[in-house]
Parts: sequence; structure tokens; C-alpha cells
Amino acid sequence: MFELRCGAIRSGDAMTDGPKEGPRDRKGSPAHMALTQNGPVRAAHAEPMAPADQLAVVLDSLEGSKAEDIVAIDVTGKTPLADHMVVASGRSHRHVGAVADHLLRNLKNAGVKRVNVEGINACDWVLIDAGDVIIHVFRPEVRTFYNLEKMWQVDSSGHVELVN
Repeated sequence: MFELRCGAIRSGDAMTDGPKEGPRDRKGSPAHMALTQNGPVRAAHAEPMAPADQLAVVLDSLEGSKAEDIVAIDVTGKTPLADHMVVASGRSHRHVGAVADHLLRNLKNAGVKRVNVEGINACDWVLIDAGDVIIHVFRPEVRTFYNLEKMWQVDSSGHVELVN
């Protein structure tokens, strides 16, 4: 009868003290990457992404899912919640849901942690909080009603970039 210790792995009939040493990165730390169908994914304890990199992932994803009227607003200094806010539209409930789902998948593949989502069930207005970037995906009528761009552009010093 074998008695397993914490971290010991049974390999055939021989016991080892744990997994063999795997690949290492440039700093000599274990390389923590996983390969999925959508490409490499960073491990859970990888370094966080810079806000500009996170914004680039968001904009690429929105453009790739054919979101319309994409607007990126720099809210640095206006709120401690985020550095960037992105507002986009989908053509229908289904398109808003698909855009949000595609964006969530791309954020996960890029290694963004703790992404919070609200409104994915109704798909009128989906809010995705990715930490340094907050994304709003609206149906056009709902976007017109709430007019978030106007609210966050009250101060003329804010940088607004129309992406299309």
C-alpha cells in the first residue's frame, strides 16, 4: 500500500516528488502559458496588462465582431474607476450579445482577470468592467436614450476617439 505525500505523484510503480521541471521564461521563472484553440493564454498569476494594451484588445475585438459606432473615451483623472471607457453599438439584441461574448472570450485569452459583466441576459445594454477599461455595448435606441458619451465629455479636456 502506498502512502501519498502532498505533491507526490505516482508514476507507474515509482513515486516521484512532483512534476518534472518544465520550460522557463527569460527571467528563469516557470513559463505559465497554455495553448488553446484561440491561441496562447496567460496563466492566472501572470503580470496584469497595461491599460493601453487592454484598450487595444477591446478595440480589436469590437471591430472584429462588427460593432458599430465605437467610441473610446479617456477618463483618466475624471474617475478612479477606470482609465478608458469604450461605447459601442450592436444592431440587435442578438448582435449585442454576440459582441459581448466575443469580447469576453478575447479578454480571457489576453489574460485579463476579474472581468465583471452586467446585462448579458437582456442584451439591451451590456456593461463589461475589465478593470482599467469599462465597455458599454448598446442597442442603438438604448444608446441614444442614455447618451453616455455626452455625460463623460462634459469637460472639454477629455480625449475622445471615434474608432471606425
